[in-house]
Parts: sequence; structure tokens; C-alpha cells
Amino acid sequence: LAARDHPRSGGAERGNAEAQYRIGLMHEFGRGYPVDKAQAVAWLRKAAAQDHAAAQQELGVIYATGDGVPKDDGEAVAWFRKSATLGNAAAQYNLGLMIAKGAGVRNDDADAVAWFRKAATQGFSLAQFKLGLAYEHGVGVAKDPVLAYASYAIAARDGNREHVAQRDAMQAFKPVEPVKQAGLRLTVKRACSGGLRSQEIIVIFTLN
Repeated sequence: LAARDHPRSGGAERGNAEAQYRIGLMHEFGRGYPVDKAQAVAWLRKAAAQDHAAAQQELGVIYATGDGVPKDDGEAVAWFRKSATLGNAAAQYNLGLMIAKGAGVRNDDADAVAWFRKAATQGFSLAQFKLGLAYEHGVGVAKDPVLAYASYAIAARDGNREHVAQRDAMQAFKPVEPVKQAGLRLTVKRACSGGLRSQEIIVIFTLN
């Protein structure tokens, strides 16, 4: 069998975006190279310029945390938005966080929830949990204890203690029982508009 190419010899220097991204991570985390944040950013930028969504997301994290670069929320938001627009779930979640905090961008709770919903529909549990908080407290959306509970229940499937605790706390108020008695009047249309897959809604109502 032929040996696998090193990312650099395998195309990064010839413009392969995936190879550039991988080398960027290697420099960022010291995998095969000494840690070199400047080199990491340089390679990630090369990949990001070719619309590599994961590279754009990683640059957003770097600028949001100031990891080896001056912290710059505006720059972070710009990279998260590029990646989120390409469908990266982590970037959609992170963009929602930045908008919710008003970090590098004007606060807009409804817009933040919209991005959380996009990430949640891709199965990103952290975003699903944020949707639960939004529906429970009426931040960016109308209060809805049923959708709040459903969001927490889906998020809790990842085993995260905070997600499980929030689901259990919400369950104590039994928001689902009236819906059961009414013959599951939470329609597929409402479920989808709430950022939940219809089959997940059905599972929640049949298991709880």
C-alpha cells in the first residue's frame, strides 16, 4: 500500500482547502508541529478563503477567545457568520451566542434564536438547550412550556448534566400531560417551526 501523504505534501501548498485546514489545526494544537498560533491562523485563513466552513468556524473561535491573536469579537462574528451561512452547525450556535450577548454585533434575541434553531435542526444539542431556555423564558420567542420541555428533553439525550437537570426540573411542572390528553395537538407544523423534528416530538410524547 502507498503511504498516506502528509497534509502539506498532499496538497496544502497547492491550494487544497481541506489540507490547509488540517495543517492549521496541527499548528494550533501542536500535532506533528510545535504549537504556532500565527502559522495556524495563516493556514486556516487560506482554507477559509476557499469557503471551508470548518476553517471559518475555527477562526471565529480563535478571535472570540483571543487564542494567540488579539481578541476581536467583530472579527469572530464575521467568521462565524460566513461559516454559519454555509451550514456549519457549531458556527450557527456560536453566532447565536454572539448575537445574544451583543458581542461584536448588535443584540437581537429573535435573530439569536433563529440561529440556534438552525443548529438544533442539525442535531446540535447545545443549540437545542438554548432553544429550551428561549421558550421557557420567552427570550426572542413567545413563552411556550411545551416546546421548552421538548427542547430540553432532546438536548438531554447527549447526557450533559445541565441538560438533564433542566429537563427534569421542567418535567416537574408536567407541561406535556395536557397535550397528551388532547391527543397530541402539537402538530408537525408547530414542531418544525420550533426547531424540532416531528419524529422527535412524537418520541418525547410517547416516552414521557
